Amino acid sequence: MSKLASYDASHFTYRVESGIALICLNRPERKNPLTFDSYAELRDYFRELAYADDIKAVVFGSNGGNFCSGGDVHEIIGPLLQKDMKGLLEFTRMTGDLVKAMVNCGKPIIAAVDGICVGAGAIVAMASDLRIGTPGAKTGFLFTRVGLAGCDMGACAILPRIIGQGRAAELLYTGRIMTAEEGVAWGFFNRLVDADKLQSDAEKLAADIATGPGFGHMITKTMIAQEWSMSIEQAIEAEAQAQAICMQTKDFQRAYDAFVSKNKPVFEGD
Repeated sequence: MSKLASYDASHFTYRVESGIALICLNRPERKNPLTFDSYAELRDYFRELAYADDIKAVVFGSNGGNFCSGGDVHEIIGPLLQKDMKGLLEFTRMTGDLVKAMVNCGKPIIAAVDGICVGAGAIVAMASDLRIGTPGAKTGFLFTRVGLAGCDMGACAILPRIIGQGRAAELLYTGRIMTAEEGVAWGFFNRLVDADKLQSDAEKLAADIATGPGFGHMITKTMIAQEWSMSIEQAIEAEAQAQAICMQTKDFQRAYDAFVSKNKPVFEGD
């Protein structure tokens, strides 16, 4: 299995504490825009994360009071105007691959969102499993504002499942900002906290998750994604098979032994 505790990141800050990977983009002076290189590095990291047994959860945090301002206008949008169709499709597939990697990484991801969270930044938050925001969080899917469609990086598939079809359609057609209050009322944010508590609250939630059965969490994340395209009958059968697999883990035995001895189980993810 891969070990990512000492991952050498170039385009985002990275550290690991007690099995929790702490990530944030590191261009706070520009409100943390993404570039071709940072897209690719994040994609590669989350792909490798699927095979890392030393990481239990991820916190994707804000930096300098902002989460992410989306694709860098000068370093991405400008050069895209010079690309042919093949080059453009290579780019859009690469950005979509970041979302695929996040969905398939097998680890719960918590987005800690403060300030600006727009464009591809809003997609990163959307592709996370849980989202904690601040009252100052401003989330926007801005693609129509730059003459594009709202169907970017899976937004038309994922966002309606989080906040509902009508609300998602409004945001994707208009490109307007979703306020923090709307975000929590609509279910985009799990909760709002003060900005000075955002990172610590996200890390505490990650720590609570990290003490759970890691293999079980991987199966949960996998089934949440895969069951989107299943009928109810297919989903029930798939969950029956998934749960039978989990019943063969040592963590299942540990939970039983702890219950019998009236102790709290200590899960090890195997």
